[in-house]
Order: sequence, then C-alpha cells, then structure tokens
Amino acid sequence: MQTQLSRILPKLHLRLMPTLLMMYVLAFLDRANIGFAKAGFQADAGIGDAAYAFGASIFFVGYALLEVPSNLILHRVGARLWLARIMVTWGLVSAATAFVHSPLGFYAIRFLLGIAEAGFFPGVIYYLTLWYPAAARARSVGLFYYGAPLALTFGGPLSGLLVAHDAFGLHGWQIMFIIEGLMASLGGIAVLFLLKDGPAKAPWLSADEKQTLLAALAEDDSQRESPTVWRTLRDPRVLFLALVYFLVQMGFYGLTFYLPSQVAKLLGANMGLKVGLVSALPWVCALIAVTLIPRWCDRRDNARGTGAFAAAAAGLALMVSALTASPLVALIALCVAAAGLIVAPALFWTLPTRILTGAAAAGGIGLINAIGNLGGFVAPNLRAWLDIGLNSHAAGLVGLALVTTIGALFFAAAPRKA
Repeated sequence: MQTQLSRILPKLHLRLMPTLLMMYVLAFLDRANIGFAKAGFQADAGIGDAAYAFGASIFFVGYALLEVPSNLILHRVGARLWLARIMVTWGLVSAATAFVHSPLGFYAIRFLLGIAEAGFFPGVIYYLTLWYPAAARARSVGLFYYGAPLALTFGGPLSGLLVAHDAFGLHGWQIMFIIEGLMASLGGIAVLFLLKDGPAKAPWLSADEKQTLLAALAEDDSQRESPTVWRTLRDPRVLFLALVYFLVQMGFYGLTFYLPSQVAKLLGANMGLKVGLVSALPWVCALIAVTLIPRWCDRRDNARGTGAFAAAAAGLALMVSALTASPLVALIALCVAAAGLIVAPALFWTLPTRILTGAAAAGGIGLINAIGNLGGFVAPNLRAWLDIGLNSHAAGLVGLALVTTIGALFFAAAPRKA
C-alpha cells in the first residue's frame, strides 16, 4: 500500500494544493494588509495606536465566536460549498474597509471580517484529513502553510505598492483594500469549480487509486477516537492543545501586524515598495523552512519535538530583534522568528488530527483554532499596553517573545497519540 500511496500523494499535491494555497494567500492578505495601511489609515480615519491595536485584533473575536459552528456546518454540507461561501463574504467585507472613517467603524468592520472568515482555516485543516493519511499529514499541512509566507512575500510588495499611490479620488490604502478584497471574492467563486469534497468524488483519481487512498484513510480513522462533539469540546487534551496554539499564535500575530512598521523603522523609510520588499525577506526564510522541516518530520515522526524547538527559536529571535541596536542583526532575527512561527503551527496541526476523527475532528479543530486565534486579539493589545505602560518601543515585543517561549515549553508536553 505504501508504494501505491507514494504514487498517489504527488497527484493530491498537484490537484489540491494550488487551490488551497490560493485561498490561504488571499485570506492572509486580507487579514494582515491592515499592517501596510496603518500609517495612512490612522491619519485619515483619526485612529490612535491603542485604537488601531484593538481594531486590528477584534477580528479574532468575531472569528472565534463562529469557528466551531462553521466547521460543523462544513462537515455537514461539504467543504467546496462552504469554503466558497466563506471566501466570497470575507472578500466583500474586506473591500468595504476602504470606506471606514472612524474608530467605531473600524471596530465594526474588523469584527464582521472575523465573522465572515470564521471556519476557513480549521475547515481546510479538517479537509486535509479527508485526503491525506496521517503519515503524510505534516507535509500536507506544511504545504498549506506556504500560504501565509507567500501572502506576505508577494502580497507585501503588492500592498506596499498600492498603498503608496492615490488614484480615482481614493487614498492608496483604500485602493489596496478594494482590490485585494475583490480578489478574494472572485477566488471564492473559482473554488466551486476547483475543489471536490473527498477522494470518492475526484474524477482525476482512478478506481484503484480511490480504493487505496480510502483504505489508508479508514485504517487511520480506526486508530483515532470519534467521541461526541460535546465530549470533544470538554476533552482536557483538546483544551491543552488550544492553549499551546494560543501562546504560539500570540507570537505570530505580534510579529505579523507590526512587521512592516518595524522594518520601516529599521530602514528609516516611509511605507512603500521598499519596505514591502524588505518585509518579504523574513517570509522567504519561512517558505524555505516550511518546505524542508515538515518533510523531515514525516520521515521521523517527530513533529512535537521539532515544533517545540521552532517555537523556542522564534521566541528567542523576537527578543533579539527587540533589543539589538543593529538593523542587520534585527532583520536576521526577524527572519528566524518568521521561520519558527510558520513551522511551529504547521507541525502543531498534526497533533489534534492524530487523536480525533469525523465530526469530533471538525469540532475539536474548530475549538482549538478559535481559542488559539484569540492570541491574535491579545497580542496587539498586550504589545500596545506594554509599550505605552513602560514607555518603551521594545517592551511589547519582549513580552510576546516570553509568551512564545512559554508556548514552546507547553508544545513539548502536548499529547500526540490517542
């Protein structure tokens, strides 16, 4: 069976990953492009630093509220239809950000964006369990995780370029939101034609390939638990995994929302194409890391230890980037941090998918992602609170570095088998 699977897996990569990557790139672009709009948006809308941090992060409150219900609906109606709906609605809401001109409007639109996007990421993680056997899952999730660094590698220069140019009576940041939001909505329509709900419905697999793949997936399912959704949501292992993800995500979003402004400060430059290009360098390093490390982990079945090491390296690198006086050292540290903060969550998602299946997997993954992504709400506010409270531009990043390091310790203790 392993020989047959080794021939099937490249076909899965070729047929599934381009569409899933397109979706994640657009999702992350619309979630994080606020970092490029920050200076002009704040000036035009009269939004201070604390209000910006709160508005950028309230996305995750709306996102968390509907994560579990959204994933359960996806399990019932099928991934193709539900993921397409998610993309179309979040794209329209993201485009509407262009017309926000007050702090309250900013809070409302970011909250609605979270509601619109809720269920996308855990939905894809669950979707991958319907196609990839456990022995190939670290690599499959790693390939999907290309989306975030790709969005920031190529989307960074695009966002920087759009923000720097006013046109048609609109500010550059408005044009950026409109173009990138509508791209997501068009991508959602394309998903209806590009995805299938499972191997049994894939016309590009032969009958023998379907049988081999479904047998491997059934064997995996027999070794995992399928409790009720309610029992899953109360499972201490699931809640512990949610805590691990929460801590790691605090470091990730603490870096993501502020990386463009941090690079601009290092360069002594205004936001624009130059800052966008340099901001892409850490995510190029992340792409290289997430290409090599998950593949290595699949061969050695060591996702937990490697993920914990990656998170610890990221925490240390964040601290160095905050405290060093050298722009070059700070940039190198940001590259290490970005690599660790992409690899660690990519490996993390192999843990819950090893212990849950069926509706329990859909609900459990949704809960873990909901709680974990609240780290995206806490991180910008904690960073702003520490910077303002301690009157230091480094205090907030140091605090997030310590949180990420604690997350690495918890990662090392996470359950990995049923």
